[in-house]
Amino acid sequence: MMANSETVWLVGDVGATNARFGLVSPDGTILHSSTFADADFATIGEAIRAYLAQDGSRQRPRIGCLAIAAPATGDEIRMTNHPWSFSVAALRAELGFERFEVINDFTAAALALPRLGPADRVPVGGGAPVAGRPVAVLGPGSGLGVSGLVPAGPRWLPLTGEGGHVTMAAVTERENGVLQWMRRHFDHVSAERCLSGPGLVNLYNALAALDGVPAAPYTAAQITDPATRAQDPLCDEATGMFCAMLGTVAGDLAVTLGAQSGVFIAGGIVPRLGAYFVESGFRPRFEAKGRLRPYLAAIPTYVVTHPLPAFLGCAARLAET
Repeated sequence: MMANSETVWLVGDVGATNARFGLVSPDGTILHSSTFADADFATIGEAIRAYLAQDGSRQRPRIGCLAIAAPATGDEIRMTNHPWSFSVAALRAELGFERFEVINDFTAAALALPRLGPADRVPVGGGAPVAGRPVAVLGPGSGLGVSGLVPAGPRWLPLTGEGGHVTMAAVTERENGVLQWMRRHFDHVSAERCLSGPGLVNLYNALAALDGVPAAPYTAAQITDPATRAQDPLCDEATGMFCAMLGTVAGDLAVTLGAQSGVFIAGGIVPRLGAYFVESGFRPRFEAKGRLRPYLAAIPTYVVTHPLPAFLGCAARLAET
C-alpha cells in the first residue's frame, strides 16, 4: 500500500522537452514516475495535475520539489529553452501543497551525488576520491548543466551557477578551426555551443564546412548513432571531438573547484554513449593540464547511469530543509 501523504513527496525533473514527475519516500526511494511531453500542456501546473490524476487511488502528496532547467533564484521562474514561466508561490497554492520548492536541475544533480551507489555510476579512468574535498558535476543535454558540492561539516552545500556558458577553448588546430567557424555564427562560443544536443550539430556542421562538403540534416542522436558514425566519418569525428572537448571543460571545472572527491558526468547524452565514451578522448583530455597532469590524474571521473538522479536530488533537498 502507498504511504500516506506525509511520507510521500512529489518530485520532478523538468527539461526543455520532457517533464518527469514522481513520488518518493524521504529516503529517496522512487515509488512511481511518469514522463510527459512539455508541448502537450500550456502550463507546468497542468502537467503536474495530469500526473497527480493518473491514479486516483494514490494518496495525494502535500510536499514537493521540482528540478527545472532554468535559473531558480526567486519566486518567478522562466525556463531557458521552453515557454513555461510561473510563480513558485502561485503554483504551490494552485496545487494545494503545504510546502513546494523549485531548484535548478543541476543543483538537483549535485545533491543526488551522495545518494548514488556503485551501480549508479561507471568509472572513466583512474583516480580515487579524497574525503572532505569538493565534488563536481556537469552534463550535456538540451544545454550544458554545471554544478558542484562543497563540504560544510556533515553537510554538502550545492553550487548554483551557469558554468555551461564559459568560453570554449580549443586544444588542437582542428578544434581551433571549428571554433573559428562558430565565431562567425554566434556572438559567443560557449561550452554549451559545443557540448549539448545542439552543440553536436554545431560541431558536425563546422567540420563539414571546414572540409568543404555538404552537411546532412542530422540530429544529435543520429550523429552519435554507431551506424551513422560507421557510414559518415564526420559524424564519428564530431562525436570524438565532443568527448574530448567535454574532457577539457571537465578538467577546467575540476581545477577550479578543487574537485578531488570526483567529477561526475550526467545529462541525457553521455550515458547513451556507453563504452565508446569510456574509451574516448575524454579522460586523456581531462588530464591534459601540463604541470597539473598528476593532480588531474588522481581525480576520479564517473558517468552517472541512474535513470532519475534529479529525483534523488529533490528528495535530498526536502530532507535537509
